[in-house]
Amino acid sequence: MMLKKMLNRFNLLHLPSHGITAQLFYSSLPVLDSLKFQSQDTTTGLETHIRTLCEKPNRRFGEAIAVFDGLVKSGECELAHLAYKTMTQMEFSPNFLTLSALLDCFSRTQKPKLALGVVGLILKRGFTLNVFLSNVLLKGLCRVSEIERAVELFREMERNGISPDIVSYNTLVNGLCKAKRLEDAMHLQVEMVEANCLPNVITYTSLMDCLCKDGRVDEAMGLLDDMYARGVDADAFFSHKWSLHQRKCGQGNQTPAEMTGKGILPTVVTYTCLVHGLIKMGRWEEVQKMLDDMIEQGLSLDVFTYTSLIDGLCKVGRANHALKLLGVMLEKGQEPSIVTFNVLINGLCKEGMVDEAFTFLEKMGERGTTPDVVTYNTLMMGLCNAEKVDKAMELLNKMLDGKCGVKPDTMSFNMLIHGLCKKGRLDKALHLHQKMVMRGHISNLVTYNMMIEGCFKIRKADKALRIHQQMLDSGLKPDAFTYSIMIDGLCKMRMLNAAEGLIYKMKAEGLKPSLFDYNPVLATLCKEHNLDRAMTLFQEMDNGDCKPDVVSFNTLIDGTCNLGDLQAAKQLLIDMLQRGLDPDIVTYSILISSFSKLGQLDEATKMFENMIVNGLSPDAVVCDSLLKGLSSKGETTKIISLLNQMAAKEVAVDEGMMSTILNCLFLDTNGSEIIKSLPSFSQETSKQMSISLGVHVYM
Repeated sequence: MMLKKMLNRFNLLHLPSHGITAQLFYSSLPVLDSLKFQSQDTTTGLETHIRTLCEKPNRRFGEAIAVFDGLVKSGECELAHLAYKTMTQMEFSPNFLTLSALLDCFSRTQKPKLALGVVGLILKRGFTLNVFLSNVLLKGLCRVSEIERAVELFREMERNGISPDIVSYNTLVNGLCKAKRLEDAMHLQVEMVEANCLPNVITYTSLMDCLCKDGRVDEAMGLLDDMYARGVDADAFFSHKWSLHQRKCGQGNQTPAEMTGKGILPTVVTYTCLVHGLIKMGRWEEVQKMLDDMIEQGLSLDVFTYTSLIDGLCKVGRANHALKLLGVMLEKGQEPSIVTFNVLINGLCKEGMVDEAFTFLEKMGERGTTPDVVTYNTLMMGLCNAEKVDKAMELLNKMLDGKCGVKPDTMSFNMLIHGLCKKGRLDKALHLHQKMVMRGHISNLVTYNMMIEGCFKIRKADKALRIHQQMLDSGLKPDAFTYSIMIDGLCKMRMLNAAEGLIYKMKAEGLKPSLFDYNPVLATLCKEHNLDRAMTLFQEMDNGDCKPDVVSFNTLIDGTCNLGDLQAAKQLLIDMLQRGLDPDIVTYSILISSFSKLGQLDEATKMFENMIVNGLSPDAVVCDSLLKGLSSKGETTKIISLLNQMAAKEVAVDEGMMSTILNCLFLDTNGSEIIKSLPSFSQETSKQMSISLGVHVYM
């Protein structure tokens, strides 16, 4: 039997059926050693109580079972398991209902190994599994992503005469969809129909949800037609979920009117979801129409709906529209909640409207709503982002002095520490951290990461290393972000050995270095002209899990060009293209500049043309490099051609570029003729050029 194989895989089927069953069963499971109970007193007290109930001569197994049932119903599976073990040690012979309850408990609390162990006991005691218990186990396995074992159990049900029901199929279909095994889920739906078990709205929802997430909207729409053809009733939940997927995929939508035509009554939730989708797409006229439809349908927007819509508007940068909607909300007699105010304050702060956000502190007070720590944290974040750190500090001090009636949390301090570090005010940030610790707030990784980054920002590597050590001493383990900050900071300080050492330390601790770790080290090695080590590191990236990106290639191309090895640079470009990586403006800028400086104008011009063909617009740096190269060779005609391309592409011309252009033009003896050939640049550029030309002619 496949089920036996599954149980054997967990070492759970070597159980005798009499006498010492429970003892052998529990000796085969590492349960009591590994499970963490609420406290030693609780477990000891429970064990003593169960033993008392089960002792001879006046055994009260009924009361013991009642205790066990209570623990199962409250989800205290570890304690229920202990109670069960104690009962079996006192010669209690479990019945089918007791074992079923234990199986259900372990399945619900994501302990499939223990659940399968109970299945072993059920079978050894001569009981048989039914479809209900099989479904319980199926759900438990799917819940912890043990999808292969769930499939095995499903097939074993069929082989042992247990006919899967709609719950069995839906559970496995949903599990397969969540495991991204869409084809298997679709095939199971076909099996379902063939087995005379008709799919219901849950089946279709799981499959269509997965299809839409996979971008297969046409197939999802085909399933929708199939669902209606089979007479499956769609509910409002299904309908608004389907509408959201259509929004995401740009496939239009079923309007509430169409839903009503199919017998589906749209709810406030349905409308809210539809309006959210329209907001994200910026279809404001339809948003207004949908809100009008709600009123016509007699649906009243509640606080949750208004808050949800205000949040949606704020997330797409429409805080002004959100303010208007708040006005409508108040006119309709709906009182904003603290969440409504916080969402709006957050939206205003993100759009830089911090002063407007602050007015809501007073408005909240007027309406009897007390600001909470989220309100103040949001305002402090807005002030810090607006570089008003001192005002943010004033707000924190009010919280600390108890003037606001709200106590700061760790996030409050973190925001200010981050704001101070960004401004380079490290001493203030460290002082604030001390105050934070003295007030009993525990520093987290975010706190330390910000302070370490702040140290490197003002080139204080010694302080950064000390804070890093403090973090380790506090028991916190550095995460990938900590390492990235350290590696980048050490590279900027040219402390290469330490930076490279951290990459290998990351690997030793089971963390995978990312491009954010490798690329700074590559860049620093190239700056130090240590190209051999850079190439070794590049190869290490290529052989591992972190494949080089465009930045990695640009770094090496720049390094080889700086050493004058343009052949190696060209080979890197070829390698880059073969990997399917598209060179960017930086790649071309490096190569054009290097070829121009070394007088290889044909190569430089070819690179420039390739850049244009690949849809990249030249910037001032690229054009300046090429102009200087052409100027050094007296290529006046090519200079005029390049200037025409620059004008056509509307390249911004700065003072340095202007100087290069003028030097190029006046190298030729026919300067006045060249001036006549100049293209029309932007108005400002033309004005500057005219003034400069006048000065040159006058001189």
